[in-house]
Amino acid sequence: MDRPSLRQLECVVALAEHLNFRRAAAACSITQPALSLTLRQLETQLGTELFERDRRRVLPTPAGEALVPRARAVLAEADAFVETARALRDPMAGTLRLGVIPTVAPYVLPDFVPALRRKFPALRLRLQEDQTARLVERVSAGRLDLCLLALEVELGSLVARPLYFDPFVLAVPAGHELAARKSVPERELAGEEVLLLDDGHCLRDQALSICSRAGARELTDFRATSLNTLVRMIAGGTGVTLLPAMALHAEVHARDRLALVPLERRAGRTIGLAWRATSPRTQAFERLAELLVEHAPRGTTPLPRGR
Repeated sequence: MDRPSLRQLECVVALAEHLNFRRAAAACSITQPALSLTLRQLETQLGTELFERDRRRVLPTPAGEALVPRARAVLAEADAFVETARALRDPMAGTLRLGVIPTVAPYVLPDFVPALRRKFPALRLRLQEDQTARLVERVSAGRLDLCLLALEVELGSLVARPLYFDPFVLAVPAGHELAARKSVPERELAGEEVLLLDDGHCLRDQALSICSRAGARELTDFRATSLNTLVRMIAGGTGVTLLPAMALHAEVHARDRLALVPLERRAGRTIGLAWRATSPRTQAFERLAELLVEHAPRGTTPLPRGR
């Protein structure tokens, strides 16, 4: 049996991800008929169908379910082959695919990206914003090179490089009984109604853990999709919340009718980079980490390397 080409495997993976011939063809930068022909040729080579298709939908067959992960792995190894050659020439050149969680991206990237372009003009940064679990999966599968996230999560086999500590601050409406306090112990959150982000955001899990320990209760008939929405709700007089310090400068304004109160027990999250231990671009990632620390957002505390 002839070996499948990388192009064939790219088409298989694209169709498995999009389950739509038109979108898969666009992802592969080919025409839809060319994608169909490539897949038919591969299925003939393998002697098995990889997808069920009709006019309405596309579904992987059992063979497709078994072989698509292997196709992804082969493509990841091919990318690593190219990355290794590039890293031997210049670790800070070529394309670097960075994933960032939504509760970090708006507060880090605006300062960091221009600085990166100035310092490493030969490096092309491709950014992807998404929730933690999906970013970790994509880095593990080789579809991203590394991700910037809160490290208090399950990273699997990825290695982590802590960058800075981002403390949480209690946000309450201006007239709240805690608004005038210089600091608040966690126990005084008991009985408070807390607004949190929607499922999938690691910041939600971290804040919920603190609030549950203190005896606060989540306001379950509302969940926000952004920190900006949380701030607007608190300013409007609904509940309390915990905000990461890095977000305060961008999200909270003098006109907002809310107060920010530090927690007595220094709670927060550790922001860092995570990548595959086998990646040949560790040198580039470390230099990226140094630049991120150099441009740490206001309110965060840089961490010593190796912590």
